[in-house]
Amino acid sequence: MLKKIIKLLWRLSLILCLLVLCGLFLPKLVIMLFAAPRTFTVDDVPAERVAIVFGAGLLRDGSAGPVLRDRVETAAQLYQHGNVGKILMSGDNRFVNYNEPEAMRQYALDLGIPDSAIVLDYAGRRTYDTCYRANVIFKVDAAILVTQSFHLPRALFLCNSFGVESTGVEANNTYFRKVSRLYWNVRELFATTQAVWDVYVSKPLPVLGNPEPIY
Repeated sequence: MLKKIIKLLWRLSLILCLLVLCGLFLPKLVIMLFAAPRTFTVDDVPAERVAIVFGAGLLRDGSAGPVLRDRVETAAQLYQHGNVGKILMSGDNRFVNYNEPEAMRQYALDLGIPDSAIVLDYAGRRTYDTCYRANVIFKVDAAILVTQSFHLPRALFLCNSFGVESTGVEANNTYFRKVSRLYWNVRELFATTQAVWDVYVSKPLPVLGNPEPIY
């Protein structure tokens, strides 16, 4: 009897592990397939009016960290090549001493981007929020998304889900350590599953406000 119980528990454990793996890897696979034909380089991406840059970590002094600088540099290249006319910089600003959009703006100005080409979204706390607000608050219906390869498929899925017809350009100006890339890709498995859940099930409402159309 004990052997049968142990065998049953073992089978149930295997089934549970299989379900968990499917829940993590299947959404990631589907979204990667969705993103592949929508991913371009700076040189071959079709021009759009707006590029969206997603927030990332800051350094202790409040300036843009290496991941964020990589994204801003790529957006600057798009602007300088004439691919976009405006850059929407969206990030977290929940705390007085943590301002991702302003850090992006300062770095973009250092790269020669005119202030008139920069639009800041201070409530882009998550990729979900950034994509949702891009359409609802900033009235963006098409854009080039700028972020690293590990993050781009999820960003493309979310923005297209919220009415922003999007293509993407990978930010790859900086080399990151293998251990960092591994960590980001593993974390992205969970984030992608969460994104699918948010879009189709929970549908959380981000911070909103008055419309600020980008002209």
